[in-house]
Amino acid sequence: MGEMAERAAGWNDARATMASEPASFEEFFHLERDRLFRTLFVITGSRQEAEDLSQDAFARVWERWDAVAGMDNPTGYLHRTAMNLFRSRYRRAVLAARRTIGPPTPHDDYELVDDRQVALHALRALPQRQRAAIVLTEVLRYTAEEAGDMLGIRASTVRALHFQARSALRQRQEATE
Repeated sequence: MGEMAERAAGWNDARATMASEPASFEEFFHLERDRLFRTLFVITGSRQEAEDLSQDAFARVWERWDAVAGMDNPTGYLHRTAMNLFRSRYRRAVLAARRTIGPPTPHDDYELVDDRQVALHALRALPQRQRAAIVLTEVLRYTAEEAGDMLGIRASTVRALHFQARSALRQRQEATE
């Protein structure tokens, strides 16, 4: 049982580094670099980004080492610095993406009304059976069998009417262009 307790006590090495203050930044760096990298790799999912963040965090801690060395938990300060750097980079990337993509183009309500009127006019020019077949299959997304049941005709007739309607609409569009 004692052996199990010793193994369980050693699984989290954070307590050991917090209890004894490293004498120099170099010792601190060697003690914490792998753990910080693993943590950042899990968070970012990218080896390169984890390395960059680790280097930047250690550089910031090194700049302030005189103050950080006297802290109760310099490891916590290091990890907090790394997380702040990650959040800052994430925010900048999101902002850059928004600027690149730009705001959504506004809808022109009048153009939508015009398009709807053109579509209705084109559908009214079709014979009633073709109009019914294309509206049921294209607009309302019924299968040919379901549309045939609704119209009281066979599914093959619905497909033929649908084909004829599409051909007529295509010819009408080519004539107007």
